[in-house]
Amino acid sequence: MTDTATEPLDVTIAHRLQTALAPSHLAVSNDSAQHRGHMGDDGTGETHFSVDVVSNAFAGLNRVARQRLVNNALADLLSTRIHALAMRTRAPGE
Repeated sequence: MTDTATEPLDVTIAHRLQTALAPSHLAVSNDSAQHRGHMGDDGTGETHFSVDVVSNAFAGLNRVARQRLVNNALADLLSTRIHALAMRTRAPGE
């Protein structure tokens, strides 16, 4: 596992999702600047993120099941460092 204390959180998120889902497409966006001063902003500039993931792991799964896979891969970060995570989850060809 990557040392999350020494790299930007978007990089950690990308590493975790690559490992858990082997995506054919992955984009992680740090949206924290858009939420500066809002609820959940801890001043680190690393609290609000968006992910766009295309993975075979999502084939045949509904939206909630897909989001659970993402949440499971990032569980400890969601409980400690990530305040908000927007997700776009798709199977190949969608």
